[in-house]
Amino acid sequence: MIDLERNKQAVRAYLDLAFNAKDPAEAAARHVGDKYIQHNPHAADGPEGFVAAISGFVGRFPDVSIDIRRMIAEGDMVVAHSLLKVSAEDRGSAAMDIFRLEDGRIVEHWDVVQAVPEHAANANTMF
Repeated sequence: MIDLERNKQAVRAYLDLAFNAKDPAEAAARHVGDKYIQHNPHAADGPEGFVAAISGFVGRFPDVSIDIRRMIAEGDMVVAHSLLKVSAEDRGSAAMDIFRLEDGRIVEHWDVVQAVPEHAANANTMF
């Protein structure tokens, strides 16, 4: 039986370590499986691809932060809907990260990121 809460906790800890604690290597060591299939075209497959991509991102944006606003888990998938900011002044981007887990470890990732606009055509937020 898949433990949905355990999977959500693993994803939350993974994102927090990688972006807020600025330690993608530890995030990968604790939460990524032996295989890691990456669907973001800017990162290579494997845990080392994640570490390289996020280390470079954190290097360019040392004040990066992620604020997870909601998580949804179903089957072996977890979706995180987050506000990703590169600085305190940044309006940020709405990020949807989709993870597939096996035995509580992340083995596959997809993401979609959309900048939060200054003006919107409606009064709703992106969160």
